[in-house]
Amino acid sequence: MENKSHAFIVGLFTLLLLAAGIFAIYWLGGVSEATDDYIVVTRQNIGGLNPQAQVRYRGIRVGKVSDIRIDQHDPGNILITISISRDIHLTQGTVAKLGYQGVTGLAHILLLESGRDADPLPPNPADPPRIVMMPSLVDELGESSTATLREMRQFIANLDAVFSEENRVHLAATLVNLDAASAGMKPTLENLNLTLLQMRRLLDERNVHNLSLALGEIGPLLAEARTTVGKMQQAADKLDVAIGDPAANGAAALMPRLNEMAGDFSTTALQLSRVLRTLEDSPQVLIFGMPPQPPGPGEPGFADGKER
Repeated sequence: MENKSHAFIVGLFTLLLLAAGIFAIYWLGGVSEATDDYIVVTRQNIGGLNPQAQVRYRGIRVGKVSDIRIDQHDPGNILITISISRDIHLTQGTVAKLGYQGVTGLAHILLLESGRDADPLPPNPADPPRIVMMPSLVDELGESSTATLREMRQFIANLDAVFSEENRVHLAATLVNLDAASAGMKPTLENLNLTLLQMRRLLDERNVHNLSLALGEIGPLLAEARTTVGKMQQAADKLDVAIGDPAANGAAALMPRLNEMAGDFSTTALQLSRVLRTLEDSPQVLIFGMPPQPPGPGEPGFADGKER
C-alpha cells in the first residue's frame, strides 16, 4: 500500500514537472503569429547582422531575420530572408536599410517607405518578393570619407606639383618683378595725381562759367555765319540774273550790278574773314571767351605803344 502511494506521488510530480516545462517553453517562445517571408537583396557589407535579428517597420518591431545566404546566381548579392507579421502591408516602394543599436555593433533591418510606388507588395510563399536594401548611414559616411580622402590626396599631389622647385624659382622671380613694377608705378601715380589736380583746377567754377559764356557765344557766331552764307547766295542770284538778262540794255546794266555784287562780296568776305581770324588766332575763345583788348592811346595802361 505504501509503495502504491509513493508511485502515485512520483507520477504526479512528473506530470506537474512536464506541465511546467511545456508552460515555460510556451511562455518563453511567445505566442506564435502568422508571418510572411520577404527577401532583402543587398551588395553591401552587412557586418553585425545575424539570424534572429530584429526587423523594424518605421521603427516598430514587426519580425525577425530568418536566414542569411549568398545568391547562387549572382555571388555579389546577399539574400536576407525576413519573416514579418501579416498585419504589415508592404508596398512596391518599400526599401530596407541596415540599422545599428547603440555601441554594441548589433545590426537590424529597417523597412521604410520611399513613396515611389504605393502599389501593394503581395506575399508569395513559393517565391518571396524581393526588397532592395539602400546604403546605410555608416556606408554613406564611409563612401564620402573615402571620396574626400581621394580628393585630398589628389589636391596635395597637385599642390606639390605647383610648388615644385622650378615653380618656386619662377614665383620668386615674379614677386621680384612685381616689387619692381610697383616701385616704378609710384611716379606714374604721382603724375596721375598731379594731372587730376590740374584737371580739377581747370574745371573750377570760373572756368566752367567761362565755358558757359563761350557756349553762349557760339550761337551768335553760327547765326552770323548763316547770315553771311545767305548774303553770298543773294549775290550769286544777282549774278545769274545779270548774266542771263535778254534785254538790250542787259550788258549796259551789267557793270553796276557787278559793282553792287562786288561790294556785297567784299562786305561778306570781311565779316567771314573776321570770324575765321578770330577762331584761328584765339581758338580758346570758344571756352574762355574773348580776351580783353589792349589799351589804346589815352587809356590807362598805355605807354609808348606798350602795356605796363
